[in-house]
Amino acid sequence: MTLQRLSTRLLLRPEDLRASRADFEVVGAFNPGAVRAGDEVVLLVRVAERPREVRPGFTGLPRWDAVEGLMVDWVPDAELDIVDPRVVRRKSDGLVRLTFISHLCVVRCGDGRSVREATGVTFGPQSELEEFGVEDPRITAVNDRFYFTYVAVSRHGPATALASTSDFRTFERHGVIFCPENKDVVLFPEPVGGNFTALHRPVCGTPFTRPEMWVARSPDLIHWGAHTPLTLSGGEWQSGRVGAGPPPVRVPDGWLAIYHGNQRPTRPGEVGTYYGGALLLDANDPTRVLKRTAEPFMRPETDFERTGFVPNVVFPTGLVRDGESVLVYYGAADAVTAIAEFSLADLLAAMSTAD
Repeated sequence: MTLQRLSTRLLLRPEDLRASRADFEVVGAFNPGAVRAGDEVVLLVRVAERPREVRPGFTGLPRWDAVEGLMVDWVPDAELDIVDPRVVRRKSDGLVRLTFISHLCVVRCGDGRSVREATGVTFGPQSELEEFGVEDPRITAVNDRFYFTYVAVSRHGPATALASTSDFRTFERHGVIFCPENKDVVLFPEPVGGNFTALHRPVCGTPFTRPEMWVARSPDLIHWGAHTPLTLSGGEWQSGRVGAGPPPVRVPDGWLAIYHGNQRPTRPGEVGTYYGGALLLDANDPTRVLKRTAEPFMRPETDFERTGFVPNVVFPTGLVRDGESVLVYYGAADAVTAIAEFSLADLLAAMSTAD
């Protein structure tokens, strides 16, 4: 079954948000966390920025420092290899750096279909574990607070940390909850079997396995264990990477979990196409996949999804229910934030029994 979008709308471009400093420029406003807070939808948007200055023969690599704040390391091009549009590798030791640094910005969207206000409230790096930026938030309402996971990037690798807020004006950090390399961590909105539950994506450095997602459990959202792999067969469209998208939502037959799949790139310097897929997980045992979309229900189609900082990327990170529809918020081409609307009934019908 081919699933049609009810609508697609571009919400935010890089020029819609301000850089941290006048001598920096925003190159991406993408991968938003989304949640309904009271009578409005609130986004936490990832803002990627880099120095405006160009020094011939050098590459500027930004980072956050506890003393200097936001700063730039100027490295001779001769000492670097370009990995892809986002990453360079030092020839001397093989270690990589990002060509940008990210923070998060609070954006208020009213009914969720348009931007009402891109606020000046930001959530940025504050420690060595976040020196290369904070990225890709996912927001879950738990009791009277909004908890969000985010990727803390540093010389120690990409880890997943947790923070929370009650008003999207002030934030409380709860620290690293999944050590490197682990990303795409999403929290279920209610306990399952008496425990908090999360999907996460450990990276297997030794290729014993295809890309996987795992399920973990916690008594308090801080300490996680009972790690169990999520069995997920799939085609070439998820041969490179898989990872959770928005936090799962409860539907009559279980948990609807939207995720991304990445097709393994075939040429050096490419990242590979990113798609969106969907799973139905057992209500009482989320390690059981009941149904899945055999083919992606989201794929790069529009110009802004096919062309950008990293072309051919749709990366779903937020979901809000709106009557019989679901609003899926996503990053497109690692450059902009967009929203796609789907019929919830049609999305569920597009899934078939898991292998």
